[in-house]
Amino acid sequence: MTASERNASQPATSLTRDVNAAVSVPPPDQDPEAALAAQGLIASLPADFTIDRAGSDIPAWSLGPYAFLSGDAPETVNPSLWRNALLNMNTGLFEVVPDAVYQVRGMDLSNISFLEDPTGTSREVVVVDPLISEECAAAAWQLYREHRGQDRTIRAVLFTHSHIDHYGGVLGLFDDGRLPEGVDVIAPDGFLEHAVSENVYAGNAMQRRALFMYGTLLERSVQGQVDAGLGKNTSAGSSGLLAPTYTVTSDVAQPGHVVAFGPVNLEFQLTPGTEAPAEMNFYLPDIETVCMAENATPTLHNLYSLRGAQVRDAKAWSQYLNQAVEWYGERAKTLFASHFWPRWNTDEMPDAIISFLTSQADLYRYLHDQALRLANHGRTMTEIAEDLDRAVPQSLAGQWYNRGYYGTANHDLKAVYQRYLGWYDGNAAHLHTLPPEQAGPRYVAAMGGAANVVATARETFDNAKATEDYRWAAELLSHAVFADPTNHDARTLQADVLEQLGYQAESGPWRNFYLAAAHELRTRPADGTPPGLPSPQIITEAVLEAMPLQMLFDYLGIRLNGPDAAAHTLTLGLTLTGGLPGDPSQCMVRLRNGVLVYTAALVDAEHADATYTLTRAGLNSLAIAASTPDQLVAEGTLTVDTGTLEPLNTLNGLLETFEFWFGLSTP
Repeated sequence: MTASERNASQPATSLTRDVNAAVSVPPPDQDPEAALAAQGLIASLPADFTIDRAGSDIPAWSLGPYAFLSGDAPETVNPSLWRNALLNMNTGLFEVVPDAVYQVRGMDLSNISFLEDPTGTSREVVVVDPLISEECAAAAWQLYREHRGQDRTIRAVLFTHSHIDHYGGVLGLFDDGRLPEGVDVIAPDGFLEHAVSENVYAGNAMQRRALFMYGTLLERSVQGQVDAGLGKNTSAGSSGLLAPTYTVTSDVAQPGHVVAFGPVNLEFQLTPGTEAPAEMNFYLPDIETVCMAENATPTLHNLYSLRGAQVRDAKAWSQYLNQAVEWYGERAKTLFASHFWPRWNTDEMPDAIISFLTSQADLYRYLHDQALRLANHGRTMTEIAEDLDRAVPQSLAGQWYNRGYYGTANHDLKAVYQRYLGWYDGNAAHLHTLPPEQAGPRYVAAMGGAANVVATARETFDNAKATEDYRWAAELLSHAVFADPTNHDARTLQADVLEQLGYQAESGPWRNFYLAAAHELRTRPADGTPPGLPSPQIITEAVLEAMPLQMLFDYLGIRLNGPDAAAHTLTLGLTLTGGLPGDPSQCMVRLRNGVLVYTAALVDAEHADATYTLTRAGLNSLAIAASTPDQLVAEGTLTVDTGTLEPLNTLNGLLETFEFWFGLSTP
């Protein structure tokens, strides 16, 4: 076999074929979710539907690469995941409630929804969750108006929660990318704080891991990415953020408390700490319809997202789902969400919505309670996941809408343990373990050298009787790769092993992580040279424009190289122009003990090393390393009031930029 053949995707092994053959799925005409996924279609998207990035011919979104999705599952895809991938190809404009609720599905990972005046009197619309990319949101708004009237106007935009696939495309709804006067932006309490902290503070690392989780760089094929578990994939256009003009607080979010936005009446239910730190469901009393945001969709969701995020509260999630039943269960005839397809009560299933919500509520509560039961018996995080992974009651696991297409019982159980007990399992040998770059060489030496490790892993892989054998081989080979990233045999074999685990995975993110790791092992240079690809920009000036000044300086503090900065002490006074409403016009910034400290206060020139006047736009440009202080002076957006430019240049020189293409499967 040539080197290029070894670096290519491999077919399914006999073990993988057997594992996948044992997975039973209903035929499409008997699948209870298939009819729901297709119901209400008004206009389907073309098979080759593509949206280009603004100003280019590079796709921000395309369905064309998924043309291979048809028929029975191939040997290289878990049949249950294949089923989900096929259902997620129900794309286009859908009618959820006649003359009241419409959705566009299949233009991004998430859905965008349009709420109309159910009386038909007004042409104003409330837009819900405008996708990731502005280009996609604009295309969805265009498709909606083509079928529901070009004279429709936006009265309000509603963000159900603080994840970028539910707000990032908002500026694409407006011709000039600016919020028109009189248009409200509705969001749950804490939205802006958490949108920033999750997508900016840890944005570089999270976005890098997200490429693995969604299989963004993988080929769309039966040996590559087939689905993201929650939708097809994430779009890659321009993203922005608007600060809320109307915040839903606990005094507003009460059953029966109706708030009108133009012709649309809404009741709100806050659900903090569930699928997002700031999230809400809402009810449309005029049409007996509930939107469950991302709290109840036809999949077991993540209690911990593999891209990296705060661990979610399974108990609270369960309680809020039960609360939704209490508030809306007897009143709701239709349920929709910002992923997947809606549900309707019918004559045959008059309690379909209540059954769905209570089943999912019990699923999250089961994982929560049983993880803690075993933890109190002294079982560790990994042991609990192994004990209970296949022990979820069939009354729950047997429902297709509870299957692990996005989250899994395995890593959700670990999340419960982590939330309560943290990363440490109580074993003193695990209290201060060596990092993989140090542990790898020692493991390899203890096993008699890299050749022995690879040979042992090869024997395990070739003679595997169960998936656990593949898992063990992958662990062995990881030590060899971290001991010597130039060990081509170890990298190639580990890629082959991880690939088979991906082929077997029911979860879209698990498959994508395994296959993306295999791709990295096969293609990433041993010296870690990053690929010749542009780095995705999640932290843009459009995002910074919505961030209060405190949050912007929080981000600058994260960019600060603390060890180097510890040798410096600085005090700077800033006068800012063109700031956000509510931002102070003056502040003091101090560098001390390797920490950047921001205080909203009048400039104290007497005790400052230097004082400056600059525009908020100039500060934003500094924050993302798009400009230097000298460049801002030349542009006229920064002036020195007292002192010199040197202190600001010193501070700027201590701010790091983050390399995006760091290795995940390699050192």
